[in-house]
Order: sequence, then C-alpha cells, then structure tokens
Amino acid sequence: MTNTSATSATVPNEGHGPVVLYDVTDQIATITLNRPHRRNAISMGMLDLLGQHFSAAEADPEVRVVILTGAGKGFCAGLDIKDARAGTGIGGGGGPSGPLQTRNLPTVILQEMDTPVIAALNGAAAGYGLDLALGADLRLIANSAKILPGFAKRGIVPESGGTWYLPRLLGWAKAAEISYLGRDLSAAEAERIGLVNRAVPDAELLPLAHEWAGEIAANAPLAIQAMKRLFRHGQTEDFASHSHHVLLQTMLLFATKDFQEGITSFAEQRPPLFRGH
Repeated sequence: MTNTSATSATVPNEGHGPVVLYDVTDQIATITLNRPHRRNAISMGMLDLLGQHFSAAEADPEVRVVILTGAGKGFCAGLDIKDARAGTGIGGGGGPSGPLQTRNLPTVILQEMDTPVIAALNGAAAGYGLDLALGADLRLIANSAKILPGFAKRGIVPESGGTWYLPRLLGWAKAAEISYLGRDLSAAEAERIGLVNRAVPDAELLPLAHEWAGEIAANAPLAIQAMKRLFRHGQTEDFASHSHHVLLQTMLLFATKDFQEGITSFAEQRPPLFRGH
C-alpha cells in the first residue's frame, strides 16, 4: 500500500488547504476539488493544480485508476463567477497573462490520458464542472446531485469539452435538447439517458467509486490503457484503419508478461497478479 499527498505549493484557499487535493492509495489516485465554500468553483490556481495532478497520475506507473470528486456539498459549480465579476478570475481579467496554450488545459490533459478516470459526482456539476465530468470514462452520481447544463442561460457555450462529448455520448438530438434548453437534470434523469453510469444513494457514492476503481486496478493495466487509447482513436478512424491499429496493439500485448500471467492464472484457476509489464 502507498499513501502519498500532493507536494504542490498551496494556493490560498481561505483556510481550506490546497485548492486541489491529491492522494494515491492502493494504485488509485484520488483528485479532490477543494473549495467547498465556493462549491468548488474553478479558480486559476485550481486549473494549475488540476493539470499538474492529472499529469502526475498519468506519469505514475503505480497509478492504475483516477477518481475525480469534490469536497463538501458540490462537485464543481463551474468557473468562479464571483472572481470573474471582481476582475480577478477566469473571464474577468484574471486569466493567463501570456498566450493561451490549450495543450496545458486540464480538460485537454484529461482527454489525452490513457489512465482510466471515474468521476464521482457528489454534488452539482455545472459549467466547467460538467465538462470535467464528461471527460471522465465513467460517471457515478449521488442521488441528491444535479447536472446543470445552463450554458445558454449564461450566454456561453460548453467551452471545455461539452460540445465534443455530448453528441458522441448521447447523439445529436439529445445533446441539442440538453444544451439548448439548459434545464437542470436530476441524478435519476442523468442515469436514464445514459449521461452517467449509475445514480446511487449519497452514502454509497465514494464506496462504489472505490469498488469500481479497485476492480479496474486489479485488471491488466497495459490492456486497460490500450483499450482507452483505442476507444479514443476509434472515434476518428474508419473501421479498416482501426482494425489495423487494434491488431498491432494486440501483438504488442501478446509479448507482455501480463498476458502470460493472464493465461497462466486462467489455467491455474486463480486470480491474476498483473505487474504492468
């Protein structure tokens, strides 16, 4: 078992500690948005740390799964409107001083990660928070939480991935309905339309996230990462090209010790012990 905490410099957070928390235990990295007094609304400091933590999890061979959640009663209320109105936040003059590099944005890093990510939506996911959740591979939501796709009511678009994810996840018509109407979605409705994998009682949310993460972590990490990478590339490839890439990836996996362990453990009727090589 390992248990590590973030070493990033603490960003001022009105006594709540670092604005994003990072912990690794049993091959599961938990990234927690930590501005509970603002329902985890996104500040510039949060963007910086969130990108750092996504990159750290992706680079760490001991991390096989990431859980993304929020502290307190909210998952993420979007970009911090109070800071923006005060001229100190994103959209209000408090953004990056230099040229904007989209490759450094947390949502871009998230989309390019091969490490699987589970979003545990403990409270409302609005704006940027919704886009973050959409970037995860799996989404679990507490029954009391809501999805708030009110971009059209604020004169803005889903600026951090929503316009890319929603049509792919739900189809064009349903994505248009959700985005153009901008109505709040209950946890039950989000589950019904397939926006989240499962809605559960609040007390069961994190235990279920850890249960799923533990099961994923016990599987062959190289195969899981390859699946995620192939899912991503398959969205822009024709079938023949994708089949070629799948075959090449399969041949590489055949040469790994994890593949041999998978075959041996099956023959010996025991759980496999994968090492990631």
